[in-house]
Order: sequence, then C-alpha cells, then structure tokens
Amino acid sequence: MPPARSASASPAPRRQPRATPRPPRKPQRVALRSPKLRVRWERVGRYGLLFVLVIVVGLYVEHTMSYISTRVQSDQQKAIVNQFTHQNRALAQQLKSLNDPVTIVRDARALGMVRPGEQSYAMTGQSQR
Repeated sequence: MPPARSASASPAPRRQPRATPRPPRKPQRVALRSPKLRVRWERVGRYGLLFVLVIVVGLYVEHTMSYISTRVQSDQQKAIVNQFTHQNRALAQQLKSLNDPVTIVRDARALGMVRPGEQSYAMTGQSQR
C-alpha cells in the first residue's frame, strides 16, 4: 500500500482559466417523435374554434332565414287584409246606397216597373238626340 499523503503535500495543479469564455450551451431539444407526427395544439385549437364558430353562425343563419320567411309571409297577409278591408268598405257603401228608398225607386223605374195604380206610357217614334 502506498503511503498516505499529508495535508501539507502540494495539491494537484489547477487549470488556468481560458482567455475567451465559451458561449453558454443551449439546451438540446430531444425529439420524441418525428416532426411530421408531432401534434400542433395551437393549430388544433384554431380549427376547433373555427368549427364552433361555423356551427354558431349556421344556427344564426337558420333562425334569420326563418325570421325573414315569417316576415315576408306576415307582409303578404297584411296586404290581403288591407285589400279585404277596402273591399268591405266598398260593399258596405254599396249596401247603404241600395237600401236607400230613392235608389230603389230609380232602379225599379229603369227596369220598367210601375207602382200599383200607375199607368205606364211608352213613347214611340221619337229620335234620340
């Protein structure tokens, strides 16, 4: 066995520091999988949000189309109601005039009718001017 060294023995020579310091090492990235098989979660998230946005817009479009269709149908029904309202006013006015005694007598005379006890006369030979 070799003899033990004492603490006073000369220590091992120390290295001299380098004149130019080494640049710090960048941590090495270890690829677990090949780059083509790696999942890009930010892209998956974007596509997922885009898909949800398309679904929400589709639902709004469906309801908007239903609203527009209902609105058009309502406008058509209002137009029909207005038409019938005007027709009803015209018919009510006609009914009021037909129930007037003066109108009844005038229309009866135009048809050649006479009142009981009256005698009708027909004029012939006159030219109309």
